[in-house]
Amino acid sequence: MFDVTEACRRAAAAFDPYRHTPDADRAAFLRAIAARLEASAEPLVTAVREETALAEARARGELARTAGQLRMFADLLGDPAWAAPKHLPAQPDREPLPRPDLRSRSVPLGPVAVFGASNFPLAFSTAGGDTAAALAAGCPVVVKGHPAHPRTAALAADCVLAAAAETGMPEGVFALVVGEGNEPGQRLVADPRIAAVGFTGSRAGGLALLAIAQARPVPIPVYAEMSSVNPVFLLPDRLAEAAGEVAAGFVASLTASAGQFCTNPGLLFAVEGEALEKFRAAVIDLIRPQEAQPMLTPAIAAAYRAGVAAFAGQPGVSQLAAGGGADAPTVFQTAVETFRATPALHEEVFGAAGLLVTCGSTGDLVEAAEALPGQLTATLQAAPGDRDLAASLLPVLERRAGRIIYNGWPTGVEVAPPMVHGGPYPATSDGRSTSVGTMAIDRFLRPVSYQNFPPDLLPQ
Repeated sequence: MFDVTEACRRAAAAFDPYRHTPDADRAAFLRAIAARLEASAEPLVTAVREETALAEARARGELARTAGQLRMFADLLGDPAWAAPKHLPAQPDREPLPRPDLRSRSVPLGPVAVFGASNFPLAFSTAGGDTAAALAAGCPVVVKGHPAHPRTAALAADCVLAAAAETGMPEGVFALVVGEGNEPGQRLVADPRIAAVGFTGSRAGGLALLAIAQARPVPIPVYAEMSSVNPVFLLPDRLAEAAGEVAAGFVASLTASAGQFCTNPGLLFAVEGEALEKFRAAVIDLIRPQEAQPMLTPAIAAAYRAGVAAFAGQPGVSQLAAGGGADAPTVFQTAVETFRATPALHEEVFGAAGLLVTCGSTGDLVEAAEALPGQLTATLQAAPGDRDLAASLLPVLERRAGRIIYNGWPTGVEVAPPMVHGGPYPATSDGRSTSVGTMAIDRFLRPVSYQNFPPDLLPQ
């Protein structure tokens, strides 16, 4: 581990050698990281469990996801089209003016700062998705380890550094920096050698880093995943035919890992009626036996309790169901009129807290969707008889969310090329990007055009 200044200096020195390494060599580097993570599975899983209280199955699943996304980017580098090369041949005889020979490709931005996430100690941290995408693009990476899981971060960093040495990557291609408080991360983003930032965390944290990046003499992009309540629209025919099934799916998604996912379904919209009453009854029966699960950190647990208390204190909001214990799952309910008039109800409560918003008509569902801020996901629970209503909601949800789910639940993000894990502000600071899937590499690239270049000077 290095201090921030030294890590950035080394990353800048490594940039040109690393970006010129052949794609096949960078792919081998990524595969070597994946292999070393898997070889270190036992100490990594032990560290995750001891530092975060996440279950063993969750830790092992996250390790598999981390290795899998590294190999996904390695596979991408095997496709000659990954850097989007384009060529328009010259037309010297074109009238009234000749056309030059034009070629373009995408090139890496430079050293990237990556911030580890509290809730994903492997898949969104040291060797996680942001790091994999940046390294695949040809960018050295400086990771700011999250203080909630320092031993996990150090073990993962050892795997990356060993893989770099094994595959002959330039010194400085990767570094882990640590430190309590905000100062190390602020220095990292302010360092003039850093060219982009990847962040997963709170809205306050993401906006603070964005402000630092924009205040620099040369501003840089910050790709911050910040907050989302992931609305679910329970359409009438779907509830009429499967209220119990929908309730079971909701509660399972809400309570997974104590609700500590950025895709937690924290908001439900439904039209009042007999089917909604059945749904309510099923949710109550499913939530009441649930005990509080350990949360990632004392600060996250305290924030969850404060968020639940704030909802409970809002006029017009009532508790629908709660489990046992101070940090137990809790579901509230309110009318759509109260929801529209109370911006605080639009905010994320990180943890297993949900809010059911009851509507008087299907028109209220569409109006509520229009009032939502940007989201990572939006879900339609619908039956064939709901087709017209779903069709009227879809264009609204396309403007509001990065991923739209039909008859599923937002937790469980498939790591695959078409996946979008991003969304309009405030879900992310830049809704044009994703932090999951192969399109994530685009965040750390920029286009360059070459006009009338002789073949011996053109990049490979």
